[in-house]
Amino acid sequence: MSDFKILMPKLGESVQEATITKWFVKEGDKIEEDDSIFEVATDKVDSEIPSPVDGVISKVFFEEDALVPVGEVVAIVKLDDDDDEILEEPTKEKEAAELKVEEKQPVAEKKIQEAPEAPEIKEEVKPVVQEQKVTDDFKSSSNRFYSPLVKSIALQEGISLAELESISGSGHNGRVQKNDLLKYLEDRKAGKITKPAADKVEKPSMPKVSPSIASGEQIIEMDRVRKLIADHMVKSKQTSAHVTSVVEADVTDLVLWRTKVKDQFQQKYGEKLTFMPVFIEAVAKALTEFPLVNSSVEDNKIYLHPNVNMGIAVAKPDGNLVVPVIKEAEQKNLLGLTKSMNQLANGARNNKLSPDDYQSGTFTITNFGSFRNIIGTPIINQPQVAILATGSIEKKPAVMETSTGDVIVVRHKMFLSLSYDHRIIDGALGGAFLRRIADILEGFDPSREV
Repeated sequence: MSDFKILMPKLGESVQEATITKWFVKEGDKIEEDDSIFEVATDKVDSEIPSPVDGVISKVFFEEDALVPVGEVVAIVKLDDDDDEILEEPTKEKEAAELKVEEKQPVAEKKIQEAPEAPEIKEEVKPVVQEQKVTDDFKSSSNRFYSPLVKSIALQEGISLAELESISGSGHNGRVQKNDLLKYLEDRKAGKITKPAADKVEKPSMPKVSPSIASGEQIIEMDRVRKLIADHMVKSKQTSAHVTSVVEADVTDLVLWRTKVKDQFQQKYGEKLTFMPVFIEAVAKALTEFPLVNSSVEDNKIYLHPNVNMGIAVAKPDGNLVVPVIKEAEQKNLLGLTKSMNQLANGARNNKLSPDDYQSGTFTITNFGSFRNIIGTPIINQPQVAILATGSIEKKPAVMETSTGDVIVVRHKMFLSLSYDHRIIDGALGGAFLRRIADILEGFDPSREV
């Protein structure tokens, strides 16, 4: 027999575990290559994991909401080319049983050797059940996120919710990780930490008052992704000193050029040409001239990035926002940027991107203009130090100088707004960088070939 092990994939450089949020298959289901098997979630992204092979799901080792380490076997697929062998196996075993009971033993040993993980997986089932129970116990009591594994350890060690709340976490947004909890237990056992008494738990100075609900009002619980977005945005505001600068750019030549070539571009390359690839091109060029803006900050250190990895904010149909990344954008031409952007945007909206597609961004662009908004003050995508918002392009009257005097003409104009981290970017640098982007767009060559 031939089995294929489905492993929990590596979901980014710093991610060591992920939660299985949904199974699309069950034991006995027949699958084909690239069919979605399960959905995983980390503190960075949700992603559907496709099957790399054709076959039949013979075993599923984890339930939904289970926290699984990277590299762990989550399911077994029996390959299609084993169908004949599967049918013959029971007959052979039956004949062996009729001849002599002892002859079964080699067959059993052979099966164990073929699937050595089976005994270990049985041990994993128990924590999964406990994790679900602990999740239910803490769900209505705490607003702080704890992984199922952390809650399971807390239950086994008799740690109360109040005690768990007092532990300082080293994970994302102060999240308590397994190592934090194990170290806490070691310190408590050594007498370095005293278990807090119930009457010493800090209570809020004001009682929590639920808002009154009027007739007909609806309460919507935030989903997991929306909670992560909310935490990420609040953390960004708490981390960076945000400053926003705004310029207005005359993009008339760009608008006229796109109108002239967009049909030709699509016929030639099979890609829809929007304004965003041109914006990405201009920003990437400006970032190579202002490298400090293409950096990140961590522990009072500034990390200058050698490549421009451009994050593009994409609104999904469910209302959530994700930011896939175009890697090495400064090395791509307009066609390459267009293809990369269209592929990532479509993949994000259909939940078909891998976790790596969201990693390693160094700068982000968000397009308020897609919603007919003229201006906005975006929040920095940490640990980056700046983010650009592009507003809608509108026709406006403008004064232009001519050889015979000033005249009022109709021009296509848009606002560009840059939010930047004032800890390392001063107004002079932020303003000069933003002005450079506008100058590149205003100097667009209307005779450019596609």
